[in-house]
Amino acid sequence: MPRQADLSFVADENFDFAIVRQLRAKGFTVLSIAESFSSIPDTQVLQIAVDRNAVLLTEDKDFGELVHRLRMPHCGILLVRLLKMTSYEKTERVFDVITHQGTELINSFSVLSSDLLRIRPAK
Repeated sequence: MPRQADLSFVADENFDFAIVRQLRAKGFTVLSIAESFSSIPDTQVLQIAVDRNAVLLTEDKDFGELVHRLRMPHCGILLVRLLKMTSYEKTERVFDVITHQGTELINSFSVLSSDLLRIRPAK
């Protein structure tokens, strides 16, 4: 079973950067696509996450299409759908999920909304 300390992340280009900063400040490894690989296609973003054995953090529903319909490999995806929250509230909610259920995100497609976290393990 992976440990919390083993978690690393790739943050999609448009992912809220306040969350990236918070995770880094708490000691997590987070590669930001916006900082390192701006404007690359989603398929390449997903491949970078796989190459790094990292959970992909995104607010883009297109990754569901890539992994469910096209069956692209992944090491875990957390789709954040916190549309009516402030950046601070989103940061707190995402950090809480990663702190308490982070290892469950590995190899799963998870959706975080304001009132629910759905975790669907890969088949």
